[in-house]
Amino acid sequence: MKIAFNQATTLKNSTLEQDLKLCDKYGYDLIEIRLDKLKDYLKDNTVEDLRSFFDSHRIKPYAFNALEFISFRDEAGYQQMVDDLKFLCRIGQVIDCKKIVAVPSFDVGDYTRLQIKEETARVLNQLAEIAQPYGVKLALEFCGYPNCSVNTFDQAYKIVKEVDREDVGLVLDCFHFHAMNSNIKDLRNADPSKIFVFHIDDCEDLPVGALRDHHRVWPGEGAIDLDSILSTLRDIGYREMVSIELFRPEYWDWEAEQTIKVGKVMTENVVNKHFGID
Repeated sequence: MKIAFNQATTLKNSTLEQDLKLCDKYGYDLIEIRLDKLKDYLKDNTVEDLRSFFDSHRIKPYAFNALEFISFRDEAGYQQMVDDLKFLCRIGQVIDCKKIVAVPSFDVGDYTRLQIKEETARVLNQLAEIAQPYGVKLALEFCGYPNCSVNTFDQAYKIVKEVDREDVGLVLDCFHFHAMNSNIKDLRNADPSKIFVFHIDDCEDLPVGALRDHHRVWPGEGAIDLDSILSTLRDIGYREMVSIELFRPEYWDWEAEQTIKVGKVMTENVVNKHFGID
């Protein structure tokens, strides 16, 4: 299992350039690059500079985060999303980063579950057609909030199966899995090849539907049954990667080096019980 770093964990206290240097220093295998931090980096650097860094260091890019609110968009919003997709695909070709996280929309109104499934599948198909010539895959990330149109593992998995493309899968995030009480049986019955990205985190012990990003804590320090999720992933044959992703403001107040160092240790402490670390 490869260990990755998601830049949300240092959202307010670091840059792409600094994250890359520190993640490489502390032995991360992979990084998930945020779109906003990438655009900031390219104000003073080139994509060739980024490629040169990856060519000369151990750490490699794994995925871009994220195309946000992909469903039920107006014309202008949809076009901006397509522009961002093409931008990431072009960058991905240069630095060999071939996955993009796609987040469903929130507060969509009184659409039925069937309508949400059809709309999300339709948009994923359209975006995948655009990304296909670049060899880029899309990973749908359900979000465990009551107002997200896709908020459980089962709902997201059914959409991905409806799309039925090799280049469309999903993100399994432990926080989102726990937050809306996704069923571990659904994960046990899933095809591991459809899990493109795996995010690890933990959270405070709040009721179903009450958790938000700022309630996240380091893996092993919260209420999520991480052992159950990890052992199930092991049993179904998932072995690819695990990425630490937190949005906790308390950790953004730390020095980025401390955050990145602690994140690696806490992730390995939990994952090592179930998987070998590459």
